[in-house]
Amino acid sequence: MRRIAAAAASLLLVLAACSGGDDPTVAVPPSTTVSTSSTDPTATVVPLPAVTSDRAAVLATPLGFILPIEAGGPGAWTVMTPCGRTATVRGGTTIGGATVVLDPGHGGEETGAVGPGGLVERDLNMVVAEKTKAALEREGATVVLTRTADYRISLQTRGEIAQKLQPPVFISIHHNGGHDEERATPGTEVFFQIASPESRRLAGILYEELYTYFAGFDEVTTWYADRDAGAKYRPNDSGGDYYGILRRTNGITAVLSEALFLSNPQEEALLVRDDVQQGEAEAITRAVRRFMLGDDQGSGFTEPYPRVEPAGPGGGTSGCVDPPLE
Repeated sequence: MRRIAAAAASLLLVLAACSGGDDPTVAVPPSTTVSTSSTDPTATVVPLPAVTSDRAAVLATPLGFILPIEAGGPGAWTVMTPCGRTATVRGGTTIGGATVVLDPGHGGEETGAVGPGGLVERDLNMVVAEKTKAALEREGATVVLTRTADYRISLQTRGEIAQKLQPPVFISIHHNGGHDEERATPGTEVFFQIASPESRRLAGILYEELYTYFAGFDEVTTWYADRDAGAKYRPNDSGGDYYGILRRTNGITAVLSEALFLSNPQEEALLVRDDVQQGEAEAITRAVRRFMLGDDQGSGFTEPYPRVEPAGPGGGTSGCVDPPLE
């Protein structure tokens, strides 16, 4: 639990941005990054907005968990547990808002994809989220992670953290497994909320930044991809968002990132590197800057083909065992 407590020490906290376009075409994105530094010593870098609030929305517990507050007060908070239950926690620090909420996918026994060399998506998502948090905080943002260490946390609790904090940006960080084609360019995917033009815009910008960053690695000769790779949506049987985290963040600008295919040995060899993990984090940070401080629409939008196979198990509360909260 020491790692959880250390992660909590640097937690805390909006702004929204404009409308999305309707161009459904696939575009290989240009290099349209926003620089956060300058060789001109007189240049002014606009910081990302930060907001603090006395509102008791979520609790950073003494052991470092981030949990939605349901009731109670400073002596004893009633919170939603990682498994979606109710518990009482004594002490901790309340958080009232956030510029960005980052959601490291999976956790605990829900490993996500596992690369042929043994790199586990659960762990990779956490590392990239932590590096992204640090990069965004250097830009002035206040950032909250839904998961702060390696434990199982339900989609219900992840979504409730976001709903309590109401951030302008929510990004669920994942890395893919499985594919249906091989290609000469990265198969990066970013999913957006069907009914949200702002989610679509964020997805297009994040896709550009991730794609542009990874396309620079000549050592990968064969990339894995789905044939509809790009910035896209995925509907469920009723026409709503397929992915639970995008449904549970309704009303918040949220996207789900699948940066690369962990199942590809060549891509796994990149993703295991600290410098590449840092580069992915900085690409996400540039995307947040562009979304919040500009009005560009992004690119790489593609029309998804119909899917009948499930994306994979996980995220539910059945069989979930909460870790000790005190």
